[in-house]
Amino acid sequence: MKMSNSEAAQPVQGQPQGALEKPSAVRQFLQFLKGHVVLLVAIVAAAVTCFFVPPDAEYAGYFDLDTLSCLFCTLLVVSALKERHFFEWLSGKIVTAFGNMRRVTFALVFVTYFGSMIMANDMALVTFLPLGYYVLSSCNKPRHTAFVFVMQNVAANLGGMLTPFGNPQNLYLYSYYSIGAGEFFAIMALPFAVAFVLIAGTCFFIKPEPVRLETPPAPAPTLWRMIVYFVLFALSVMIVFRVFPYYVGLISVTIAILILEPRSFLRVDYALLLTFCAFFIFSGNLARIPEVRAALGALVGASALLVGTASCQIISNVPSAVLLSHFTNDYRNLLVAVNIGGLGTPVASLASLITLGEFRRRRPGQTGRYLAVFSAINFSFLAVLIGTGYLNALLLA
Repeated sequence: MKMSNSEAAQPVQGQPQGALEKPSAVRQFLQFLKGHVVLLVAIVAAAVTCFFVPPDAEYAGYFDLDTLSCLFCTLLVVSALKERHFFEWLSGKIVTAFGNMRRVTFALVFVTYFGSMIMANDMALVTFLPLGYYVLSSCNKPRHTAFVFVMQNVAANLGGMLTPFGNPQNLYLYSYYSIGAGEFFAIMALPFAVAFVLIAGTCFFIKPEPVRLETPPAPAPTLWRMIVYFVLFALSVMIVFRVFPYYVGLISVTIAILILEPRSFLRVDYALLLTFCAFFIFSGNLARIPEVRAALGALVGASALLVGTASCQIISNVPSAVLLSHFTNDYRNLLVAVNIGGLGTPVASLASLITLGEFRRRRPGQTGRYLAVFSAINFSFLAVLIGTGYLNALLLA
């Protein structure tokens, strides 16, 4: 006897109703895994290195609590701004003010570029990637998301190279080698100028097609709340510069947001924080493996520029700066290397992991296209900047 569709949809008598929901739960679990590939890769990489360096007391020193606290507080404040639809409001203003896609791209990329000089590359991306997404959504240009995100990532990695406080690795090397401010600017001036030209030139590939606001304009957020949130944001950024102990900023921002915008805690990207923790374990363990240290010690003497850049591709730029500084006095080439070395692979800088995670969340199913654009731009820029590094060394000799 043939059953009707409605009868077929009914659970079999005696069969637990939850049994029909299991495939859905499995699919949800698989979607969770698919949406957190970067976190899973970081955890697996950290776990593998634990076999070579078993957990001990030194693990506690791997975690940069200033960076983690700054990242959490920044994510929390940005979440509060999202709750008040600040980015939707600002994106509407940008689309209206700049009028075509090329100018909009320039605005998004260079606000990230110059923002990284003030708040460091990671925090610049946490702040301005959501703005990029909302701008593209508001003018119905989502197809440009991969390009704009990649260019914002490149801008964040290279924009902070000019100043000692622009990138974390700069702060470390500036202090470790006692580099004078004037000498620091002299070392980084040429790579910075070439990076600026590369970024500006690449943005011209975007056609100047007209854009207009295609979503209802968001109402202007309450002024006093925005002032409070931007003060909290400034406190968050100050943590990484050690203006005060990290826990002062962490407690202040947490209590303030808990009172003013408690729902913001639900929107924080905790997977990103866990990714950072796993990556700290991975890079910290890798630096303690004798074979790795021996190999780097032998190579860095030959070319601090090339070895420094290559090291960034595997263990990221900040751990590379810390590790290689113990093997060379060629701080000029090492400084250039760990700045331009943030380009290349997605693990070359933690900023790149932030961008990849944000893109996967915003544009699921398009990671392959993103990585193709990311690799093409990053490795092209890196090749040019390595050549610039050698020219820079000759000019400074």
